[in-house]
Amino acid sequence: MVELLQLGLTEAGYSTCTAGTGKEALQKAKRSPPDLEVLGLLMPEMNGFGVCQQLRRNPATAAIPILMITVLPGEFPRLVGVEAGADAYLNKPFRMEELVSSVGTLLRRPGAASEILADAPVSPATEAFPLFPVARPSPVTSFRPGVPV
Repeated sequence: MVELLQLGLTEAGYSTCTAGTGKEALQKAKRSPPDLEVLGLLMPEMNGFGVCQQLRRNPATAAIPILMITVLPGEFPRLVGVEAGADAYLNKPFRMEELVSSVGTLLRRPGAASEILADAPVSPATEAFPLFPVARPSPVTSFRPGVPV
């Protein structure tokens, strides 16, 4: 999945940087904040909700637009994602055109996450969500338009 995302977004003119775990994604984003963060929901070490919430709580990363991707059905994951601070949400399966369109839209929005408070409290729903089993690690991908990989 990571390779397909990278290929599609590279062909659309974006450069990518990936992380295999939630903690790694958070560390990379803090070290070098990307223009956009695409988070898989179910990841080892820290789920996408936790990463999203941590990004929003840090003033250096609070305004990064965040797109969450998951295979989990229903509205609950979407609601928890919005509560954690996600700007957009895609359910698998999706077409690459949908992903590229969502990325472009988020990157064009001025201050996509500027209204989200960096010191927002940790929600009980996002703390409870790690109870979902992690079958396979989901990718976390950051995108920086025009920057070589």
